[in-house]
Amino acid sequence: MAITANRTVLAHCLFTGLSRHHLACLVDELAAPWQAGVEDRRHAARGGARKRAEGAGARHQLVFVDRLVATLIHLRHDLPHSVLGLLFGVDRSTVTRAIAEVRTLLAERGCAVPDRLGLRLRTLTDVFAYAQAEGVELRLDATEIQVRRPPAGRGGRRAFVSGKKKQNTMKATVVADDQGRTLWADALRPRRMHDATAARNEGIAVCFQHFPDVEVLLDDGYLGLSRDHRGQAITPPRKPRPGALPGRVEQWERDRHGHSSDRTVEHALPDHKRWKQLTRWTHRRDRLPDAYRAIAGLVSDRTANI
Repeated sequence: MAITANRTVLAHCLFTGLSRHHLACLVDELAAPWQAGVEDRRHAARGGARKRAEGAGARHQLVFVDRLVATLIHLRHDLPHSVLGLLFGVDRSTVTRAIAEVRTLLAERGCAVPDRLGLRLRTLTDVFAYAQAEGVELRLDATEIQVRRPPAGRGGRRAFVSGKKKQNTMKATVVADDQGRTLWADALRPRRMHDATAARNEGIAVCFQHFPDVEVLLDDGYLGLSRDHRGQAITPPRKPRPGALPGRVEQWERDRHGHSSDRTVEHALPDHKRWKQLTRWTHRRDRLPDAYRAIAGLVSDRTANI
């Protein structure tokens, strides 16, 4: 006998991590792009235009709202697809396809802009342009997500080993504003890549060049950027040499503490890690970037507009 759960209960914020208002906004925003994607895939499968009237044929076992809710539950609590299939009364493969479709749509949304309803930031260039136009001082940092160990004998296996955590991880670069609100999250790279290198690969040097009024607070892992872009990439003050005067040491401690207090990107990262999939990623590594971007966009909605 099939066992299904009440759809209203599954849409509760305890399961999805979102308020009902936020969920309703997502349905309104993503329903049309999802339906367009379905029609594109059907057109490709048929090899031409449809021959029956719109609406004819088999119905979806999962309507779009259920697909969205299943994806949110998967991101929030990392429930297996088979368990979600049981809750929604469908086969596991149906849930797998639904999550793959909706997760991509969520990842493509970008991050919400504080006090600018409907405006979203999708690239690092968008973030720098917004910061220069609004006079926002940015904060940038990287965070690690533990991933599954690559199979033995596969090339590039050592690239995922973190010297800091002694685990296989991937690193995400996150940009926030002065209140810790997420503005951009991307650059998922194997942990062995240096923080500054990951930021350079995303084109941060070009952004500094084209937006000279933007300042970014960084930690000690980005000293190379601070050297190359003085006055824009701001890292903590360097520690005085041994034997420095006590007053100089005290001033350094105050400056370093002030810089650390201002670097509120540390407040944004815990919001991401509350979604269980980002505490330890147990799925295919090539799907982690979409999952992280999707979660970052959802977190930015809650902290900016919703």
